[in-house]
Amino acid sequence: MSERWLELLQPALERLQGKFAGLPEPRLDPPAMDRAAAVLEEAAQRLGDNFPYFHPLYAGQMLKPPHPAARAAYALAMGLNPNNHALDGGRASSRMEVEAVREIAGMYGWTEFLGHLTSGGTFANLEALWVAGQMAPGKKVVASEQAHYTHSRISAALKLEFGSLETDARGRMDVRALEAALEAGGVGTVVATLGTTAVGAVDPLDEILELRKRYAFRLHVDAAYGGYFRLASNLGEEARRAFERIGEADSIVVDPHKHGLQPYGCGCVLFRDAEMGRWYKHDSPYTYFTSNELHLGEISLECSRAGASAVALWTTQRLLPLRRGGEFARGLEQGRSAALRLHERIAGDARFVAGPAPELDIVTWGLAAGNVAEASRLAQKVFDRAAEGGLHLALAHLPARFFAGAEWAESGGTVTCLRSVLMKPEHLTWVEEIWERVKNAVDRRP
Repeated sequence: MSERWLELLQPALERLQGKFAGLPEPRLDPPAMDRAAAVLEEAAQRLGDNFPYFHPLYAGQMLKPPHPAARAAYALAMGLNPNNHALDGGRASSRMEVEAVREIAGMYGWTEFLGHLTSGGTFANLEALWVAGQMAPGKKVVASEQAHYTHSRISAALKLEFGSLETDARGRMDVRALEAALEAGGVGTVVATLGTTAVGAVDPLDEILELRKRYAFRLHVDAAYGGYFRLASNLGEEARRAFERIGEADSIVVDPHKHGLQPYGCGCVLFRDAEMGRWYKHDSPYTYFTSNELHLGEISLECSRAGASAVALWTTQRLLPLRRGGEFARGLEQGRSAALRLHERIAGDARFVAGPAPELDIVTWGLAAGNVAEASRLAQKVFDRAAEGGLHLALAHLPARFFAGAEWAESGGTVTCLRSVLMKPEHLTWVEEIWERVKNAVDRRP
């Protein structure tokens, strides 16, 4: 775990402190500072009971380490602890948020839009569906059965009817099922997922947009996981077509704390029509009197929001601009290349059954067995054995039909399988090591 961010932090911290050098010194030291070192040492000891999320041998869940510059900038901002609800609480960090969000929107070709950071993808999706409900009151929200579970939960919280649509054998929304729902009527919002959390599937956005020409609905794109892949040059043809047209959506959610190299929590919601701000309009008795400028708190359902998140994101994007062919984009491409390589190794080994070919950087695979129960048992065993050998994978419960060629593929129901998220650029150079450890875990099974 690199600590270079600490080296970056010290001179920047001295510069920031110099900005306030004219203030009189506080009379009192913060309480309990004499005991802080011992308590921090205890905290470090406790934190050691974690998986090594920062290391390439952690190839399980969607956990990508923040860039050292993001860590340093976040710590720097925490000296002030700005609140981006209003300019009073975060004047500089609010402007940095506006600039950072403008660059994210620029990935999708948007120059006129409404957007802001949130505490994460869940709240960002909540805001998008809340606006959708205002635009189409009483109408249904539909998403694929592989869409994130929060969409059904958010819809319930917003008192919106929710419908789940079937997927194809690759985990993508079945457009025929969508058209049937649209023909039945009552659909106000369609949620397309570009990068499902289970297999990284990319819904066929181009086909969904064609349906919008014939049926009136609002289109929300949940790209919390996959949104940055708009910059990648090595996508498959179908995924590339979907990302090329993402800018035609009515709203988009992307999570900088996933592929954007940011600490938790940092999400982002964007609306193509800036007039959507009218749904947020409200009065405050005390927070909006020091400036005539637009406050981020006036276009967000959240009130207090960490200005440090905006500072970290702004810093990272200044260092690694969001452009195709740049260093940031190459990191995404390396993760996808790693996933394709691991998928190829798995598909060529008779002990495994490969899941859908990766569209982004997520790989899924099952164990060759006579039935679903046995395949699930073996997957759990390999998961445990791999962890004992220092490789940390993930388990997923997926439809058996996702695993074409397995004896149990047509048995119906779900199977427990292995899943790996190769989202760190370093994973490309670690693929063979990961594969060797996967094989060793299988060889050791009883």
